[in-house]
Amino acid sequence: MKKIISISLTFVLVMVLLAGCGGDKAPAATEGDAEQTYNWRFAHEENNGSIQDVYVKEFVRILNEKSDGRINIDIFPVGQIGDATQQAELLQNGGLEFAMVSPGNTGTIVPENQLFSLHFLFSEDMEKNKEIFKTSKALNEDLTAMYLDKNIKVLSYWTEGTMEWTTSKPVNTPELWEGLKMRTMPSPMIVASYEAYGANPTPLPYMEVYSGLQLNMIEGEENPLSAIEEMKFYEVQDYLTLASANLYVTTTACNPAFFDGLPADIQQMILETVEETRDISFQAQADLNGGALEKIKEDSDIEIVTITEEERAQFKEASKSAYDVYKNMVGEKGAAILDKLMEEVAVIEAK
Repeated sequence: MKKIISISLTFVLVMVLLAGCGGDKAPAATEGDAEQTYNWRFAHEENNGSIQDVYVKEFVRILNEKSDGRINIDIFPVGQIGDATQQAELLQNGGLEFAMVSPGNTGTIVPENQLFSLHFLFSEDMEKNKEIFKTSKALNEDLTAMYLDKNIKVLSYWTEGTMEWTTSKPVNTPELWEGLKMRTMPSPMIVASYEAYGANPTPLPYMEVYSGLQLNMIEGEENPLSAIEEMKFYEVQDYLTLASANLYVTTTACNPAFFDGLPADIQQMILETVEETRDISFQAQADLNGGALEKIKEDSDIEIVTITEEERAQFKEASKSAYDVYKNMVGEKGAAILDKLMEEVAVIEAK
């Protein structure tokens, strides 16, 4: 099976390269040719209308305007040129210039990024989380260097919102998770985070989650509210538990050789666009997640449960074992990144 997947990915990469990917790259220069045009590709991990789709479309629009129409980017939602993991591999290999790269899909590529799967790591205040992602040296320097070692240049970290749970039975305290078949992304730390509650984590491709829930192959899943509504997971579940245990973190990334080969002024346009879309990403998740909850309430009779502070404290205590799993998995360098990030979060929380 691995051989078949490898051959398939190779075929996709060859087809993308033959289509002209990277053909518009210019050699590194102080300033670019004012007449030079660029045609690039940007793949994301979700469907049309999703938070990532909204973000990428704004990124493309702003960059096109900044360049007076010289930069044109084709957008590829998930599935058009492979799944999320294949897209990350295409980015590494130069088959894509830009991609959304989420830790849940790249845990085997950059194990250190699995800290994003730890529960109760970030603030409950989204404005403080915005500051953390923008200013954190643990992320923007230390973790970014780990990505770069794997041929992925992270331009920014941002969140699609809090992860919430849909299940076929109540799960508002840790002991209720015992044996529950919880769908997860193919991430060792997401698996460990749910094993900490006694669940039976079951990795499954995103596009198979609805049918898996419907056929009782799995009994629950985690996603931002916008994804739960968009994919209609609430139709085949009995409970929506608002625990906000962790954030769905993603990255805006590019191929480093591609970026380094661009003229300095074009590089600057890209970096400026990254900063301008930072607020857009947080606004998009707030709008789409808030609207999604209202749609779920209107369209279904799913029972919505908000965990109490006492229950939250129980989950926090239970989740601690996953932090030890992370540190053992990534070694000293990864553990140091987590410790530094926790210190940075504490400082911002105290403001």
